[in-house]
Amino acid sequence: MMNTMQNDFQEDAPKTPAGENPEPQAVSSTSQKESGLISRWISSLLQMGLGESLLRIGTNVFSVLAIVTVVWLAQVFYRQMPDLLGVSAAQAQGPAATAVVDLASFPPLENPATVGILREAQIHTNIPSRPRTEIVHYTVEEGDTVFGIAEKFGLEPQTILWANYNTLLDDPHSLQPGQELVILPVDGVYWEWLGGIPFGQWAEFYGVTAEEIITFPGNHIDASAITDFANANIEKGTWLIIPGGQREFVNWSAPLGVTRENPASARVLGQGACDPVSGGAIGYGAYVWPANKHFLSGFDYSPKTNHWGIDIAGSEGEGVYAADAGVIVYSGWNNYGYGNMVMVDHGNGFQSLYAHLSAIYRFCGQSVGQGEGIGAIGTTGRSSGPHLHFELMTATWKVNPWDYLPPP
Repeated sequence: MMNTMQNDFQEDAPKTPAGENPEPQAVSSTSQKESGLISRWISSLLQMGLGESLLRIGTNVFSVLAIVTVVWLAQVFYRQMPDLLGVSAAQAQGPAATAVVDLASFPPLENPATVGILREAQIHTNIPSRPRTEIVHYTVEEGDTVFGIAEKFGLEPQTILWANYNTLLDDPHSLQPGQELVILPVDGVYWEWLGGIPFGQWAEFYGVTAEEIITFPGNHIDASAITDFANANIEKGTWLIIPGGQREFVNWSAPLGVTRENPASARVLGQGACDPVSGGAIGYGAYVWPANKHFLSGFDYSPKTNHWGIDIAGSEGEGVYAADAGVIVYSGWNNYGYGNMVMVDHGNGFQSLYAHLSAIYRFCGQSVGQGEGIGAIGTTGRSSGPHLHFELMTATWKVNPWDYLPPP
C-alpha cells in the first residue's frame, strides 16, 4: 500500500527537470495550500453571516492596540526628559533668600510732587457760564460789519446801532476800523437819561417798564432805595441799559416822495436837489441791474439795521446805469453819508437812488433811458470801500430791490 500511495504522489507531483533543486516548488505549493485554506475559511464565515461581525471586532482590537502603544511611547519619552534637560546647580541648592533693600540708602528726591502719574488740568468744566450783565468795549477791526459784531457777542444787529448812536449815527456804513463800540450784555438800547419827564414815561418810550431798567444789575441802581419807580430820582446824565428796549432809527436816508413834480422834498439832503420838472421819460416798470456785477460787496437790504438798499460790488470808476427810464430829480453831494448821489423818478410811482459815486454824468431835469450811464462807482460819503449803494422806493416805502431786479 505504501508503494501505491507513493506512486500516486509521484504521479500527482510535477516533474522536476534533471539537475534542478525541487525545494522552492515544495514551499510554493505549501503557501498556496495555506492561502487556499484561509480563503475557504473566510468564505465559509461569510456564508454563515459572521464576516461583518468579525470585521468590527478586528477594527476595535486594532484601535485598542494603537492607543496602548501611543500611551506607552509617551511615558517612555517623559521619563527621559529630566535627563535631557539637566538640572542647574542653582536649582539644586533650592530657593535663594529674599534680598532686603534699605530705602534710606537712596538719595532724597528734589521734588517729590513730580512722583507718580500726573493728571492734566481740565480747562473746561461743567459749570454753565453766567450771563453777562456788564458793558464791554470792542475796537472795530478791518473787515468788521454790524452783523458780524452782533453775531460775535450773541446780539441782534440793531442793538449794536442802538448802543452806539453817537459813533454810528444809526448808519451801518459809519463803521470804521479803530472805532470803540459799546457792547451791551443783552439786546436793547443804551441811552442817556436827561430828565424833564417822569422816568416811567421815558421807559415807556422804549417799550419797557421803569422797574425793568432800575432792577437790571448792569445799571447798578439800588432799587431798595427807590419808593416810586415811575418817578425815580435818578441823576441826570446817567447812561442806562434799557434791556429789551427798542426805538425808531434816526433817519439819515433819502426821504420818500422825491418826484419830478416835488423834488424840493430832497433839499434837506444837500446841494444836489433839483427844481420841479414837467414831462420827461417814463419808466417801463421792469428793472435792469445798475452795475456790471450782480452780487453784494457790503450790506444787504435790512430795515432792522436801518439799511434800506443793497451794496452792489464794483471797482472804482466802473459804470453805473439807470435801472429804468425816468428823469433826474437829484444830482450832487449828499450831506447824510451818501456822498455823490443821483435819484431818478420813473414817473410810475417808483424812484431809484444811486450813491457813493466817484463821478456823475447826468444832472437835474435830464431824461435818461433804461441802462443809460449816469455815473461811476466810487467810495464817497460814509463808505468802507468802492461799491454802489442802490435803493428802490415808492411814495410810502423803500422796497427790497431783490424783489424787482432780474436774477443775478
